[in-house]
Amino acid sequence: MSERATAKDATRGLAEASAAAAVAATFLAALGAVSVFSATAPLDFEQAIPPHFVRHAAALGLGAACAFGASRVPLGVWYRSAPLLWTASLCLLILTALAGHTANGATRWLVIPGVGIAFQPVEFAKLATLIAVAAWLSGSDGKAALTRRGVLGALSLAALPAALCLGQPDLGNAVLLLLLTGLLLFVGGAPFRILLTPALVGGAAIALYSWTHPHAMRRWVGFLDPWGRASSEGFQLVQSFVAFGRGGWSGVGLGDGRQKLFYLPEAHTDFILSVVAEELGLIGVVLVLGAFAALWIAGLRIALRVQQRFPMLLAFAMSSLLVVPAAMNAAVVMGLLPTKGLTLPLLSYGRTSLLVSCIAVGILLGVARSAAAGRKTPRAPGRRPARARR
Repeated sequence: MSERATAKDATRGLAEASAAAAVAATFLAALGAVSVFSATAPLDFEQAIPPHFVRHAAALGLGAACAFGASRVPLGVWYRSAPLLWTASLCLLILTALAGHTANGATRWLVIPGVGIAFQPVEFAKLATLIAVAAWLSGSDGKAALTRRGVLGALSLAALPAALCLGQPDLGNAVLLLLLTGLLLFVGGAPFRILLTPALVGGAAIALYSWTHPHAMRRWVGFLDPWGRASSEGFQLVQSFVAFGRGGWSGVGLGDGRQKLFYLPEAHTDFILSVVAEELGLIGVVLVLGAFAALWIAGLRIALRVQQRFPMLLAFAMSSLLVVPAAMNAAVVMGLLPTKGLTLPLLSYGRTSLLVSCIAVGILLGVARSAAAGRKTPRAPGRRPARARR
């Protein structure tokens, strides 16, 4: 096959993967808007349009604009601004610890003065950290991922914001941040023997944190014996099981779910998939999980077709930022993991999460667009690691 034909096939593959990612993300965002409307309508019967839905729709519109803008940003800009973005996100987390808004026993929000809009800096911190780790692993011809010092340097980029998350407290996002960084290191070529020690230390730290913090231990107790503690620690999980059971194969009908009527706590945020399960049944859940699977496959296809190291790692990072939290959220509502307070990307109510998810989709599409145009990333040496080519 000629070189021109090979390039044409690669460009076609990037276009197909990019289109698949865009369609999957659009479907999830549209279903999320409908589900948020359904889940929040009972919160204010006097309003024809739920205020939560209005705020969600406004965030979705802004997110769509940000996704389009992010897809047009040159990849070299992301590479060069990675240290600045990481530092800014760290400063926001520190400011949250000093002057953040507290709700439900957690200090996770910053309120913009004069506007009254609250946002969660940890969502931006996850995005900025992954961009920074991708840039770090792309320097020095990619050798940073192959040495113990390089791996520790990448992990430190995630450990600092993760530690600030624990102080909020927010164990779920701290674990997610370290998990995403570990995946990026593995894809970047870090030997398993080097990753094993940090993984064991992290697991031990999570166990120690859960043992010494009552709120984390209660989640483990509710996870291990939800029916035995259905009126206390296991209440939320049991209500989720009821929603799945009532939904059956095809659901009770859009808008006709009962569990959202003050039975299922956080129905419009962490447990939005339970609302989908009750109202749209197994078919709806399969469609949601299938859309995330399609988004994951499309992201991997884009990453595998990129020849430069930084864009490849960036594409994988953005795909992981969208899909890994979705997998964890689905596992939580189905009783496979303890509750962690993680939203379902693109579906859950949560303006910061929705905005960051849209930006991640835009960056992923931007990588495909840049690769299809044959553009190279300035000051980002090195080809993709050998492991990614296999």
